[in-house]
Amino acid sequence: MFDVNTSLIRFWEKEFSVIRPHKNKRGQRMFTNKDIENFHRIYHLVKERGMTLNGAKSLMKNQPESTENKFQVVKTLKSIRSRLEAIKNTIN
Repeated sequence: MFDVNTSLIRFWEKEFSVIRPHKNKRGQRMFTNKDIENFHRIYHLVKERGMTLNGAKSLMKNQPESTENKFQVVKTLKSIRSRLEAIKNTIN
């Protein structure tokens, strides 16, 4: 989903308190939709915007509403862009 190693996902799980997956009897992590959204937010801040882990943690902790709003705007714009590219490809 994020095109990153699973070790990075486990690392982010340890670093960010907002991600708390449940583990089944076999020890497999069961992520909730909220966890996935938080991974998206972390990925956006760290990989796309180039923030440090400490910067991303601080922003998510101190300004959660602002971070969520900005993330939703970026997500919407990416969706619009992909739709426009699809339309462009059908025209050509």
